[in-house]
Amino acid sequence: MCHYLKVRADFLPDGKVIPLMYRSPEDEKVIIDRVLDIRPAAALKAGGRGIRYTCRVQDHLVYLFLDREKWFMEDC
Repeated sequence: MCHYLKVRADFLPDGKVIPLMYRSPEDEKVIIDRVLDIRPAAALKAGGRGIRYTCRVQDHLVYLFLDREKWFMEDC
């Protein structure tokens, strides 16, 4: 299962998209400390494909996916 999220991101001149923060399913603001990796990948638990962003949020790893124009996070 996945949750679609509100995400604020930077769109760079070279076409890259870098997420900066997102709203949790409970609508809490979560700041992304650092994006560690960006790659095309399958969402193993949720199904589907997209661009997977491996992010560090307060010493935890979080996987955000961008599927066309929708952002989601798998349940861990």
